[in-house]
Amino acid sequence: MVTGATSLSLVRDELFTTMEETEQSLEHFIAERNNGSLLQQAVENLQQVRGTLNLIELAGAEMLAQEVLQQATDIPTGAGEERDGQLTALSNALYVLRRYLENVDAHRQEMPELLLPAINELRQAGGQPPLPESFFFSVRLDHMRPAGVPAAPVAAEAARRLRHMYQVGLLGFIREDNPQAGLKLMLRALARLDSLFADKPAGRLYWVGAAALESQLDGQLLPRKARKQLFSRLDREIKQALAGNGSYEVPRSLLKELLYLVALADSRGPHASAVHEAFGLAPLPFTDHLLDEEYQRLSGPGQGVMRSLSSAIREELAGAKDLLDLIERGTAQADSFGNLHALLGKMAKTLSMVGLSSASNALQVQLPVVGGWSENSPAQADELHRLAEAVLYVESMVASLERGEQRNSRPAPVQPGDEGEAFAAHQLVEARIVVIDEAQGGLALAKRAITSYLESGGDRMHLANVPISLQAVRGGMWFLNQERAAKLIGLCADYIQKQMIDVPQMPSEQMLETLADALSSLEYYLEAGAVLRPETTPSVLDLAEESVRALGLSVAA
Repeated sequence: MVTGATSLSLVRDELFTTMEETEQSLEHFIAERNNGSLLQQAVENLQQVRGTLNLIELAGAEMLAQEVLQQATDIPTGAGEERDGQLTALSNALYVLRRYLENVDAHRQEMPELLLPAINELRQAGGQPPLPESFFFSVRLDHMRPAGVPAAPVAAEAARRLRHMYQVGLLGFIREDNPQAGLKLMLRALARLDSLFADKPAGRLYWVGAAALESQLDGQLLPRKARKQLFSRLDREIKQALAGNGSYEVPRSLLKELLYLVALADSRGPHASAVHEAFGLAPLPFTDHLLDEEYQRLSGPGQGVMRSLSSAIREELAGAKDLLDLIERGTAQADSFGNLHALLGKMAKTLSMVGLSSASNALQVQLPVVGGWSENSPAQADELHRLAEAVLYVESMVASLERGEQRNSRPAPVQPGDEGEAFAAHQLVEARIVVIDEAQGGLALAKRAITSYLESGGDRMHLANVPISLQAVRGGMWFLNQERAAKLIGLCADYIQKQMIDVPQMPSEQMLETLADALSSLEYYLEAGAVLRPETTPSVLDLAEESVRALGLSVAA
């Protein structure tokens, strides 16, 4: 690896000259597609580039050059619009390759993982399957897990319910409603499956899978498309493992991908730490976020552009509110009216550029009104009120942009003139969020108390406040018109009171785990925003209800 980076300086000038000629030939061919000699010149130069990179042993760069060469060779003279995707991918890949080599030359450090997005973009344009994230990662896969406590007897119904739990969390992770909440539920499901199948071949899948999920969660790894596909594949493998009756074996390719996430995050959680030790994983010389930042630097503007832009808009909004305040008080200077009109017009254009068309329209409608204001024609009270509502609405939209919220979680677009009602509705949503936060805190308290109860061998003092806390959560759910969730929480509170506090005998470990499953499902229902958007997670309460039924409780109306 060091040899490649060091050797680059020996061929640097000739290599970069050839790459520049290649980019120019390709650009000219894109403009003159009937000129086959331009394309042929680019192909010949690419062969020279690839040969040079092979000679100095820059493996990642050589692989990207090889992909570029294959795609360029596939382009015919006179290529039409159907080849635009390939030609764009070629241009982008050459740009990334040159920037990457410049970085290697400057810092004497290779990081071939940075080239995988460009390689896969090329492969996708050419109809080829992408390379996995772990392509440049090496690990021995034949290590076995240490011997542990024999697994508990497995009930088919419990295993099916746990796979359902995994699927519910996976759906939330894929949709990115709240990826962290989805990951917690998926981790809970795999950890429980691991405890049930620890002494069986399928246990290896759940063991390493739980470590990968813990790493994705603790390391705050990005919810990339490849990882969504990986955890979706894991669900399909869980189905096979549950049907395998002990004869299941984890595919090596899946095992390597999961271990790569464990190594990438370098989590110190219990699942990841055990896998780290068993497989002898060494921390990687980069983090997920470093890879993302470096690739953004290679390929174009950074991800912080949008956030910086929204921050600038907020400053302009503050200026607009100051001018509006002066006008309302009657202390505005002669140029204040023109300044406010110009500022609102500038913001309207900027908001339209960043996709906040509803906010842009809200200001556009106000421009003719503000344009008519002057010292001799002062603003009317109702006009000032409507403009203030529009500014508040825009401010709430921009705040969501600055927080990086998904489009579907921003204040709803409204028609001009309805901004006041929309702002009030947004405030009501904020109040509901406060109730949800309190409910989450109550559920988390209950789970911690149950853990302490279990660890203390059944000391009921740990549970003294749990039923009261859960009944408060139940009241919050009724306030939010979530009668079904409220009923399930109330049943959990009743179980804790009658089966754990009022009796001297501890419930079985299996029943306590089932209670925890129910509370985890309800916690996910709150964390993933299902209370505000119940249509996004239709089966979460079904999952909680299954666990409550498994406790022997009736959930009939």
